[in-house]
Amino acid sequence: MHQKLSFYVDRDSFLHHLNPLTKLTLVLTLVILSFLGLSYWLPTIIFLFIIIPLSFLGKVAQEFFNATVKLLLPVVGFLFVMQAFFHPDGTQVIFSIWIFDVTVESLSFAYLTASRILTMVASFLILLLTTHPSDLMSDLTRRGVSGNLSYVITSTLQIIPQMQVKAGTIIDAQQSRGLETTGNVFNRVKAVVPLVGPLVFGSLVEVEERAIAIEARAFTAPLKKTSLREIPDRAAERAARWIFIGVIIIAIGLRIWLL
Repeated sequence: MHQKLSFYVDRDSFLHHLNPLTKLTLVLTLVILSFLGLSYWLPTIIFLFIIIPLSFLGKVAQEFFNATVKLLLPVVGFLFVMQAFFHPDGTQVIFSIWIFDVTVESLSFAYLTASRILTMVASFLILLLTTHPSDLMSDLTRRGVSGNLSYVITSTLQIIPQMQVKAGTIIDAQQSRGLETTGNVFNRVKAVVPLVGPLVFGSLVEVEERAIAIEARAFTAPLKKTSLREIPDRAAERAARWIFIGVIIIAIGLRIWLL
């Protein structure tokens, strides 16, 4: 059975046909606006009215919502609860649990933080679902970006699915040896310990193997690289990227000016 080493979903959509750098610039713009925007509700607006429609435009809505429910919401929910209970500032107490007070200010801060994190990760998820890692790396290298930096970017974007595949392989191997990995919570917790060691050491070995493999392909050779696949870059996309960069500069400038 073929195992996917990236989130990429091969579809025929508008987003899939965009240049990888255009999508990367758009994602960075959305992230910066979420964190530096002047409106409290801006991250929520970006998620509801830009990111979700983009998932339908890219024909990856099902994969996007599955990943959001399984990966993002648990993390964002945990972050929201922690910020709501442990945020130090706040005077308007809503309710108390034991020694913890939940205030209007803590809930407001928790929601803003959670919405920003959700928007940031969801933006990159759209990029991962609609952009093949090799296309992104080839396009960045073609534009003069260091091969090492391009590799770091693409490998970072692939780390979650690769860890999922490796963890699944280790779990199957442990189960074949009689380890109980299903059932109640205690069985699942006990199964984590024998999983972590092979996962960490296996990842370190894989890093070394990758380094040897890419060096064998003259990855660091000081020569201009060529690619069998030409990635289109239309004039409209180049103009759009400059608009995105302008929006980023304006957002940063307004934030500095109003501080």
